[in-house]
Amino acid sequence: MNYEETIAYLFAQLPMFSRIGAAAYKADLTNTTVLCNALNNPQHLFKSIHIAGTNGKGSTSHMLAAMLHQQGYKTGLYTSPHIKDFRERIRINGHPISKEFVIDFTEKTKTLCSEIKPSFFELTVAMAFEYFAVNKVDIAVIETGLGGRLDSTNIIHPILSVITNIGMDHTNLLGNTLELIAFEKAGIIKENTPVIIGESLPQTKPVFESKAMDMNVTPIYAETLYQIDKIDSNQNIAAYKVTDTSNLHSEIFELDLMGAYQMKNLKTVLAAEKLLHQLGFPISNENEKYALANVKKLTGMCGRWDVVGHSPTIIHDVGHNKDGISEIINQLKRDYPNTHYHFVLGFVHDKDISEVLSLFPKDASYYFTNAHIPRALPFYALQLMGNEIGLLGNGFDDVNMAIESAKQNSKSNDVIVICGSFFIIAEIKAPIPNPFPKR
Repeated sequence: MNYEETIAYLFAQLPMFSRIGAAAYKADLTNTTVLCNALNNPQHLFKSIHIAGTNGKGSTSHMLAAMLHQQGYKTGLYTSPHIKDFRERIRINGHPISKEFVIDFTEKTKTLCSEIKPSFFELTVAMAFEYFAVNKVDIAVIETGLGGRLDSTNIIHPILSVITNIGMDHTNLLGNTLELIAFEKAGIIKENTPVIIGESLPQTKPVFESKAMDMNVTPIYAETLYQIDKIDSNQNIAAYKVTDTSNLHSEIFELDLMGAYQMKNLKTVLAAEKLLHQLGFPISNENEKYALANVKKLTGMCGRWDVVGHSPTIIHDVGHNKDGISEIINQLKRDYPNTHYHFVLGFVHDKDISEVLSLFPKDASYYFTNAHIPRALPFYALQLMGNEIGLLGNGFDDVNMAIESAKQNSKSNDVIVICGSFFIIAEIKAPIPNPFPKR
């Protein structure tokens, strides 16, 4: 098989959570363990950082990978889901996994896969571990897919674990309370392995404390370590004043990730950077600052508050749950007050989005759409739900048609936001940042 045939085979033959949802979720580590045993456990051949959380784990992973790469470490990065190309999931120093490796790995594991029938995610995790081991990375940043305790990535023994935050998402699989979700995420805390908590809540902190005590570690709470204030921004860079609360030393950091929610992730990343110095991976101040100002260039990250057009302003964001959508709406009110908003929305059907929809302003214009995957909530069902609570607009079976309609109905100073799902962003034809930028 060539690369295109191989990817088609993987999508067709293996249950894929991003396409079909809970039916593809394997709530144990058996298949991943069997796959990695057959590969002589490549996950033990490189050092790793493990990152979980409801929101921000992708941004945090990319920022840390950019910093490590810029310092000169050969750095693997595993994230999910991809937006445009499967190879976005597995990178070394920003470069995607080779097509040849994907072909060869799929062929090599085909017989075993026919026996144990892994999910798409289980196989791609094993693929990532093998790729990082074969290429002898110095360190790999590994993002969990869903949860933590039973996530396929949780067979690694990292030098550092990071939990960004806890919110209400995937409640059908992880539990319907913050405490239950925190318990699943806390499953990545390993014995005698330092753990950083990005944000905690009264409901989640006791869960983290209990798990950390069992694992003989003391959690580090990033939110207490730094005070961050935004001081400036333009179309491409946001500048922040960062104050170390332990000594009140302040310095300026720039980020090319423009979402205001990145301030929270920045605290987590800086806490991790400080700890990595103690763990044998020091990063100079010069390299960390360059990396944070060039995350997109170094890693190819996209889909987080990407401003892709002007007059009207057009923003892509993969925010899809209550906390993510709240951040989007709050930033719109701060950065674009006294203007008219146009929301192009698409969600998946296996989440309760009634609370999410209630966050949207009723005086905006709406364009309801859907991705073309089995998990997608049909646009007409979403339109009905929106209309019932006063979010008025038309429905479109294609996100590009919805965006075109929004453009036609917008004035030059209006703002169009496309959000609600990774899969909506994935189906936008243009313009969209290249996930494999040339360097």
